[in-house]
Amino acid sequence: MSKFDELLASEGESIKQAVTGDTVDGVVLSVKKHEILIDLGAKGVGLVPRREASYARNLEVGQEVTASVIDAEMEDGYVLLSLRKAVKDKGWDEIQTKLEAEEIVEVTPCDANRGGLLVEYEGIRGFLPVSQLSAEHYPRVGSADKDEILQRLNSLVGKQIKVRILDANKKDNKLIFSEKEAVKDGLAARFAELSVGDTVKGMVTGVVDFGVFVNVDGIEGLIHISEISWERVNNPSDYVKVGDEIEAKIIAIDKERLSLSMKQLTEDPWLSEVEKLKKGAKVEGTVTRITPFGAFVQISPAVEALVHVSELGEGNDVDPEKVFTLNERKDFTVLDIDKEGRKISLTIA
Repeated sequence: MSKFDELLASEGESIKQAVTGDTVDGVVLSVKKHEILIDLGAKGVGLVPRREASYARNLEVGQEVTASVIDAEMEDGYVLLSLRKAVKDKGWDEIQTKLEAEEIVEVTPCDANRGGLLVEYEGIRGFLPVSQLSAEHYPRVGSADKDEILQRLNSLVGKQIKVRILDANKKDNKLIFSEKEAVKDGLAARFAELSVGDTVKGMVTGVVDFGVFVNVDGIEGLIHISEISWERVNNPSDYVKVGDEIEAKIIAIDKERLSLSMKQLTEDPWLSEVEKLKKGAKVEGTVTRITPFGAFVQISPAVEALVHVSELGEGNDVDPEKVFTLNERKDFTVLDIDKEGRKISLTIA
């Protein structure tokens, strides 16, 4: 046996070949534009190709790194390595640990679409759905305003957001985040401090056909269109806009949202105006709505009354549209005043 064979025999047990799929540790030998060489000790020299430059741009000679073996024996004798795969494998391990611990982490969205925000965390691409955004960031706009939804989401790109990992599946490459889950503990404490009847301040986060959404210290509140003003509201955007700071009264509390009222912070003008009316009194009013069962008439800024179809002739076969014209002014007589039910009945004078 030659001297070389004897040396190999004596050292054979300590020399381990790199195996495709293994994760190996090494030290950076050189960093060049097109390749990075890694000293793997007894396993040889590893090569990280140019295509992984983004994962290697901060490497320095002498730095310890972890990589995955892609090809254990290239033609030139190098071991082909991947930093990307190693980063991802390590990232999935870290993600699983934080998921199990329900830990809050910070992410920075890198892009957005109408469904939510794209996020990269620990080298893994994930997603933060719109439905998992907190009240502070949820883009509350009309369902038809898709461009505005995307604009709101784009405003969050590049900003740090605290989240919890909602779902992580390495096999399916699925990683879902939730901002709602990250803030829920703090919200529970804030909810406990609030009571029906409290006056709160908040910022308008969305104006839709049926009302106004308000962020109250991280808690979402809704002012229904009927609670915006004592007068009839046709368009909530005539009263507030996104970004406005407003005050409102809490009229109901559930597990996730406050029901708020702007109008209940002001005196109800209906009550004072109705005091001026009496049964049998003659009033002048403007026809505001015509329905199959009658016509609604505005007789003062805060008081709307009804002329029922039964007051228009014998039976209920009379067509109100043939009797009234929208926006016409006519003289009426007050038939009944129901203060508790907030109803006033009229007949044509």
